[in-house]
Amino acid sequence: MKNTGWDAYQIFLAVARHGGLTGAALVSGLSPATIGRRMLELEREVARPLFIRSQTGYVLTRDGQALFDQLLDMEAASRAIETWKAHVSAPALVRIAAGTWVSWFLGRNFSDLRTDRDDFRLDFFIVERRASLAHRESDIGIRAFVPEEANLASLKIGPVAYAVYRARTARAGTAKAFIAVAEEEAISAYLQWPHRYAGADIAVTVNRPRSLRDLILAGAGAGVLPCFVGDVDMRLQRIGGEIAELRHDQWIVMNNDDRHRREIRMVADRMTRLLKSHGDLFAGRRPAVSV
Repeated sequence: MKNTGWDAYQIFLAVARHGGLTGAALVSGLSPATIGRRMLELEREVARPLFIRSQTGYVLTRDGQALFDQLLDMEAASRAIETWKAHVSAPALVRIAAGTWVSWFLGRNFSDLRTDRDDFRLDFFIVERRASLAHRESDIGIRAFVPEEANLASLKIGPVAYAVYRARTARAGTAKAFIAVAEEEAISAYLQWPHRYAGADIAVTVNRPRSLRDLILAGAGAGVLPCFVGDVDMRLQRIGGEIAELRHDQWIVMNNDDRHRREIRMVADRMTRLLKSHGDLFAGRRPAVSV
């Protein structure tokens, strides 16, 4: 069997993490067709099936999961070497993994996370799947549940609420139209909700959650958004009350071995203060002032 290059394993990791070819294509810059071909080649090289393929995406087989677990250690070692090389001449790096809308919120409040006086850099990894920190893929993550991994430390921030929103200027003809993320890309519960309860009324689908707000504002229809996104925009209005079944708590998560590093501790403390200071907004209690 010929030696498999690290680039093939990196593509494999991308497919496994994003659950299919489309997500892997977005992060790798390769076409879905090329990625699909490379994964077939990898399966021939290792002489084992690595994925169960379906219309809804790619799921790891038992052999695929075993390879994934082994590659995490290789990836962590590779990243550590690259970080070590970069640190010779560059400031320390703090890597933050968060979902689409929390990343959006952090971006709007960036000055609360880093100032011109700080001697570290920030790297944002935006992903809908859960933030992975067990093998130091990131330094700080935001999760919708308490971590199960023994080597992760966590801090509960508070609840997050969701509701259906429509543009205040939307035409009457769009009263029942819904906008949703395509079902194969609907990873989070709030993205799955329209397919479960408003499937017949879905008029537009997109592949990225970030486009939901833009299409709602354009008057294309209604859509589910976190209340901390919808309630700060006076151009949007809630349709009905909070969707109670979607409410969940939010956690800041760090690798237990790294959380005392000065720059990681500093950013985590600032993130905690920022998110907790907007607790009413995240919980859907709509404060009097907008962010």
